[in-house]
Amino acid sequence: MRVIGIDIGTTTVSAVVFDPGERKVIDSRTVKNGSFIETENDWERIQDPAVIVSRVMPVLDGFLGMYPEVAGIGLTGQMHGIVYTDKNGMAVSPLFTWQDQRGSIPENGTTLVDRIYRNTGVKAASGYGLVTHLYQSEHSLVPENAVSLCTIPDYIGMMLTGRERPLVHISMAASLGFFDVENMCFRSAEFAAAGGDTGILPEVTDEITVLGSYRGYPVTVAIGDNQASFLGAVGYSADTLLLNIGTGGQISILSDKLFEAPSIEARPISRGRYLLAGSSLCGGRAYAILEKFFRSYVSEACGSDEPQYETMERLAEKALDTEGGMTVRTAFMGTRTDPGLRGSITGISEDTFTPEGLIIGVMRGLIDELHEMYVTVRDGAAIRAERLVGSGNGLRKNRILQIIASEAFGAELEMSTCNEEAACGAAGSFIYRRP
Repeated sequence: MRVIGIDIGTTTVSAVVFDPGERKVIDSRTVKNGSFIETENDWERIQDPAVIVSRVMPVLDGFLGMYPEVAGIGLTGQMHGIVYTDKNGMAVSPLFTWQDQRGSIPENGTTLVDRIYRNTGVKAASGYGLVTHLYQSEHSLVPENAVSLCTIPDYIGMMLTGRERPLVHISMAASLGFFDVENMCFRSAEFAAAGGDTGILPEVTDEITVLGSYRGYPVTVAIGDNQASFLGAVGYSADTLLLNIGTGGQISILSDKLFEAPSIEARPISRGRYLLAGSSLCGGRAYAILEKFFRSYVSEACGSDEPQYETMERLAEKALDTEGGMTVRTAFMGTRTDPGLRGSITGISEDTFTPEGLIIGVMRGLIDELHEMYVTVRDGAAIRAERLVGSGNGLRKNRILQIIASEAFGAELEMSTCNEEAACGAAGSFIYRRP
C-alpha cells in the first residue's frame, strides 16, 4: 500500500508518498508555508488559510498525477491554533497559530490564562485554540458568521472533502485546551464557566475516520503532529522512547496508563492509549544560542561571519571523555512549569573554563533536561524504555550529541529512517482508518 501523507507545519508544508508496510518513503516534497500576516501587534501570530490551501493543492495534485495507485491521503500539522468556519465550511478568519500570545496579555493586572485557572481550575496556555477563542469572545472579535472552529490540518481536510462541519481527532482536540483526556471529550462545563459558547466546539472522534474523498481518494481525519511524528519514527512500538531535538526538545513514549506530572503531558493517540510527552523550551535552540555566541566573537575578532558548528563539534569531541567539567542548565527560556527560570553554569574553575568545556556542557545540559523528564515517566508510570529512537535535525546533524544521548539514556541510539516523520506518520495512520 502507498499513501500520501501531508504535514501542514508553521514554516513549511511537507508531503510524502509512503509505504507503511515497508516503512519506506517513495517520494517527498517540501514547500514554504509563507502565509504569515503582518500585524501591528507583537503578540499576534496569524496566518492566511487561503495561502496554506494554495501551497497544499499543487503538491497533492502533483503526487496524485505521478502515483495514481495510492490508497488515500492522511493529514497532520501544527496543533493548538484555530481557524473559524461558517455554515458552508469556509474559513471566515485567519489562522490564529500556536504561537499567538493574546491569552497572556495583562489586562487589569491579570491575564486570561490566569483567570481561566482561577475561575475553572483548567490549566491552558496562551496559543491554545480555546484560550484564543475566549479572548476573541471577550473582545467581540469572533466573526458573526462563525459556526465552528478547528485546526488548520482539519480545515485542509474540509477543503479536500467538502465537509461543512469540522470533525476533529482527539489528538487535535486535546491541543485546543479544555479537554478531558481520560474521557476523551471537551470539558464543556468548564468552558462555559469561562464564558465560552459550547455550540462552537467541533465534533470529536477517537478513530482514524474517513472524512470523505478527494478526486476519488479517501481522506482521513487529521492527527496531531506530535503523535504523527511518533508514529512516523517509531510506529506503535511499546517500550520505545522517541528523543526529538529540533528547535525545541522532546521525549515521547506510548502508555496504556493516564499519567501526568508537572513536566509530563498525556496526549491522546487513540482511545485508552496516550503519548506521554515531556518538552523543553530550548532543546536544540540552546546549542544554536551558543553557536551565535562564538560566531559573534569570531566576527568581531576576525571579520568573518561564518557558521561555527563544525569547529564546535571538533572542540566537543576533545572534551567528550572529560569528567568533572562545567555543569550547564540550558533552561535559557525557562520551562513549561516555570517560565521565569533561566539557565546557569556551575563548576567553573581555571581548568574547566574552556571553549570545549562550555560546548560539551551545553550538550550534556540539554540532554540532561530531557533525561530528567524520562525519569519522571519511568518512575511515575512504571514504563521503562528498552529502545531509544532519535529524530529532528538538531540531533540528526550532531554526532557528538548522539553519543551523549546514548550515554545519558543507557541505550544505543537509533536514528529514525524517515526525515519527514510527521508526514510519514499521517500516511501510516491511514491503515487504521474507519469508514
